[in-house]
Amino acid sequence: SIGGSAGAGEGSAALRDLLVAGVLCNDASLVESEPGEWSITGDPTEAALLVVARKAGMSEAALREAFGRCDEIPFDAGRQYMATLHRQQDSHVVFVKGAVERVLQRCTRMLDWTGVAVAIDVDTVLARAHDLSSRGLRVLAFARGSCDRSIIEEGALDSGLLFIGLQAMLDPPRPEAIAAVATCRRAGIQVKMITGDHAGTALAIARQMGIADLASGALSGRELETLDDASLRRAVLAVSVFARVEPEQKLRLVRALQAGGQIVAMTGDGVNDAPALKAAD
Repeated sequence: SIGGSAGAGEGSAALRDLLVAGVLCNDASLVESEPGEWSITGDPTEAALLVVARKAGMSEAALREAFGRCDEIPFDAGRQYMATLHRQQDSHVVFVKGAVERVLQRCTRMLDWTGVAVAIDVDTVLARAHDLSSRGLRVLAFARGSCDRSIIEEGALDSGLLFIGLQAMLDPPRPEAIAAVATCRRAGIQVKMITGDHAGTALAIARQMGIADLASGALSGRELETLDDASLRRAVLAVSVFARVEPEQKLRLVRALQAGGQIVAMTGDGVNDAPALKAAD
């Protein structure tokens, strides 16, 4: 079984495979600078996947040595998933992690609790993901596939993958962020959240931050695609939370607010935010 010699931990075969996928489809590292003093290198979300695997008794170093990485497709905000290709004895295995909807649409089968591949139950998976995200948890989906080459061709991941499971983590807003939103609102500034997260997660966090209330809804990137410019100008004034948004849609939201006579300030920490940041006032 995958990861057996690297520490399987307790639980089902499917859970073990899920944790292994989280370790291998991952670019983060945990560093013990001094005894008991840990820091991370890379993305905190990916680091959390390493931590939970360690709690199950797994060693990322041993797993990464046993399953050497041959190729990868880096995460991209447009495709909303990441894939890595690993050597597995005389063959290769691909691990995929990303947004639930984007991963599920590529899967034809799923692992049951015992690790047996069965027909995929999309509705049950989506319901579980919705339950987790509505509690403010960030949800990632994981899948795997086989490959007879040492390189990944992106088109080969469009279908035929095996869904492994979901991992969810709490990424709560910082107190100073909540205070900053409150200050803005007192000054008459409307605050809007634009995120790649699931709509349920985005709404739950937005409510904690005072950006949305229980009656508020969210617009998804797919819904934004259906709106013409006039409809978008109306929607962007009425809605405060935008989820599963792609980079070019951030720019479109900024321009829609400006077209409605608004003065727009924007924050963002990724290269994909650059066009919207440049367009903002």
